[in-house]
Amino acid sequence: MKLENKIAVITGGAMGNGLGITKVFLKEGAKVAILDYSETIDSTVTNLNSNNILAYKVDIRNKEKIEKAIKDIFQKWGHIDILVNNAGVCKLKPFSEMDDELRDYHFDINIKGTWNVTKAVLPYMQKGSIINLSSVTGSLVADSGEVAYATTKAALIGFTKGLAAELAPKNIRVNAIMPGYIMTPMVEGMAKESNQENPQSVVDGIAKAIPMKRLGTIEELGNLAAFLASDESSYITATGIIIDGGSTLPETMTMGL
Repeated sequence: MKLENKIAVITGGAMGNGLGITKVFLKEGAKVAILDYSETIDSTVTNLNSNNILAYKVDIRNKEKIEKAIKDIFQKWGHIDILVNNAGVCKLKPFSEMDDELRDYHFDINIKGTWNVTKAVLPYMQKGSIINLSSVTGSLVADSGEVAYATTKAALIGFTKGLAAELAPKNIRVNAIMPGYIMTPMVEGMAKESNQENPQSVVDGIAKAIPMKRLGTIEELGNLAAFLASDESSYITATGIIIDGGSTLPETMTMGL
């Protein structure tokens, strides 16, 4: 129960990595407020069947609705200790074919949305932990078609470090999680974009290239988030932690014994 008596706000908490984080946080004793605009938000809350969860169907691009939701969370629960900026999108498209609308879709959610929620939450945080979901994509690796996504995820590393420097005197730690391939609806969607006829072959190919020979689970990512949110990581800030099964480890695919 490392998060007992903690209040957490998780964006994109209804599915994928956000759902994994939500599940682990609840198990570790936290009260969790989900901010998500997915149609699955109601069924997620029903399936979790917990008295320690609030859900707000909001788009993190909408500053007014975000501010209203955060204020309501504070009024109901009295404090906010943890913010997980998990919500994000990825649509594959070659740079030469990417229009401004699709570019801004990534920027507005992945960067500006994270900015909006953080701005709204900080006035209610006396101390605690902010966790930004970045990626190995952008800061370490990238595939073709990921220019917009890679740009936004790399930007979140800069956001993490800059914010950590400002908030350290206030006892608020800011870190980033940098996932490789975790089995999520986003990965499933990217696999379908890559090969509509056989998306499973894409997932199998990803797993084959990972030293651990599998994709991660949302609960494994949730466990890392719980560590960064807890007092167990009290001397860690401004850090990006990779969780990728070793996928960024191989120097080549052919060299070696």
